[in-house]
Amino acid sequence: MLFNIKQETLPREELEALQLRRLRDLCNRVYANVPFYRKRFDEIGITPADIKTLADLRLLPFTEKQDMRNHYPYGLFAVPRENIVRLHASSGTTGKAVVVGYTARDLENWAELAARSLSAAGVNRTDIVHVAYGYGLFTGGLGAHGGAEYLGATVVPASGGATRRQAFLLRDFAATVLCCTPSYALHLWEAGQEAGIDFRDLPLRIGVFGAEPWTEAMRRDMEQKMGINALNIYGLSEIMGPGVAMECVDAKCGMHLWEDHILPEIIDPVSGEQLPPGEVGELVLTTLTKEGIPLLRYRTRDLTSLDYTPCRCGRTHVRISRLRGRSDDMLIIRGVNVFPQQIEGILMESEGLTPNYQIIVDRANNLDTLEVRVEVSDSLFADEIRKLQMLEGRLQKNIKEFLGVTAKVRLMEPHSIQRSEGKAQRIVDNRLKD
Repeated sequence: MLFNIKQETLPREELEALQLRRLRDLCNRVYANVPFYRKRFDEIGITPADIKTLADLRLLPFTEKQDMRNHYPYGLFAVPRENIVRLHASSGTTGKAVVVGYTARDLENWAELAARSLSAAGVNRTDIVHVAYGYGLFTGGLGAHGGAEYLGATVVPASGGATRRQAFLLRDFAATVLCCTPSYALHLWEAGQEAGIDFRDLPLRIGVFGAEPWTEAMRRDMEQKMGINALNIYGLSEIMGPGVAMECVDAKCGMHLWEDHILPEIIDPVSGEQLPPGEVGELVLTTLTKEGIPLLRYRTRDLTSLDYTPCRCGRTHVRISRLRGRSDDMLIIRGVNVFPQQIEGILMESEGLTPNYQIIVDRANNLDTLEVRVEVSDSLFADEIRKLQMLEGRLQKNIKEFLGVTAKVRLMEPHSIQRSEGKAQRIVDNRLKD
């Protein structure tokens, strides 16, 4: 189902003409109103008038998360503070928080794009949408909430926490759509199992999951356990929040990115050069219509590719592939590049393992060490020790063969890895404490 048929099916020529008009307007706005960008333009010797085609996007400067931290809290805002009607911010655990501001029009656009996204997942105004993303300064909860209300659906603003109670709410309120992180969805399912609630017996039919990477194997696992269609949503606070891109239920083959508001490109994360469609690189986004804190060529650090081939759903907006990891959380173990999603893919190929795992990186005798801890199912845990040891050995062999790095695998008893009510903490890098 298409929420905004005209905009979602714009012919490529019309879409690109709209993008160029909005890009040129954006350059004029940030040059006039944001000293940071005016200085960057002047330093590299360009003016807004130099942007004559979409290909000229490559002339513009990049924006990085550190730039936003350096200008904390309002230094990159393009409108007077009194025009800002809402503020969101990151946790700031690795430095100053990243603060984003929204005008009334920004919130209207966000709600529409989130509504487009939910509609692409098959959500309609008759649905009851249980939102278990965190509310507050995090954009997840309010973003999904706003989109569901804009669509006309009923919203249950559950937020995170009180997991057992949420399992009962899903049953009692007869929710048909669940919005949360994929790891928390499985946590909810576990809580339901313990309370005697089988999610497959509930009206629940759609899961809209994002805010952390997950694999196709994890999708199959959730769909089988919960009896739902599990779909991938993408967003980030710096750009907007959830609803930047969304998988359509028709194809489940990449997430449509709403190009009339956000201009994407893929670059080589090392050289910064643009890469052609289909090649995997770092996703860079430019906010074409955002008023509060417009961003030029924001480096997301997310690794993906762009697919412009026609989609069976009829939407003409480009699709980004499932995220392959991040250029800045890539682990380098004794010179080998390793992404957590690669390890997860190997783990999920083995029966009897749950999607609850943790990667521990450490250093012993000046050498990096890698340990993978993964929970086993109740039935496998009850098996004899010899079989568990054989499985550990097989997993260690597979990781070595596929990734070229030696890892110690530890099978953990059910529910022994701490659960998260937000993004799962997959990596513990003790080397950072040195």
